[in-house]
Amino acid sequence: MDGLIFDTESVYYKASQMVADRMGFPYDKELYVKFLGVSDEEVWANYHQIFANFGKDNVQKFIQESYEETIRRFSSGEVQLKSGVMELLNFLEEKQIPKVVASSNKRHVIELLLEKKQLTEYFDAIISAENVQRAKPDPEIFLLAQQYLGTKKPETLVLEDSLNGILAATNAQLPVVMIPDLLLPSEELKKKTVAVFSSLREVPEFLKS
Repeated sequence: MDGLIFDTESVYYKASQMVADRMGFPYDKELYVKFLGVSDEEVWANYHQIFANFGKDNVQKFIQESYEETIRRFSSGEVQLKSGVMELLNFLEEKQIPKVVASSNKRHVIELLLEKKQLTEYFDAIISAENVQRAKPDPEIFLLAQQYLGTKKPETLVLEDSLNGILAATNAQLPVVMIPDLLLPSEELKKKTVAVFSSLREVPEFLKS
């Protein structure tokens, strides 16, 4: 979802950078990008290590205020759809192809974003952080999605923008297409995908072929 359906990554970053600047934390986009596709809990644990010299309470305050600022921006409708989302969803509806959101985000955040853009009815299910024990790059979330769909692995396509998402799909032995957001694919990462596209607009033609 994040960085694929919604342009949330830039919102997460801007919210965190604003709070970091206010609190004097040495935070930047390079650090943010390092944890793309990682669960909240893992990101927060890393922040506690990286900023340990600021004190546990201050790090927790940074995390909490960044999260609150992000949700405020989500609730205000600041998040935009990524290019090609509606074209792809309408194509899948027309072809009666089922689809699942499999996101490392919390369910209430996923539901908030989908409802804001009136996309809830397009998806057959939501698999969220609450449904898994292990975050990406563990394959658990995609295996759960595949089990829900009841499809064979070669017939189940994962769409991803992050390194950990690509690795999770690969570990699940599911074909994966990458649509890069903040992270550009390395040659090694490209080898793990069946295709790399600049936007979701290219996916319908790929599926037709």
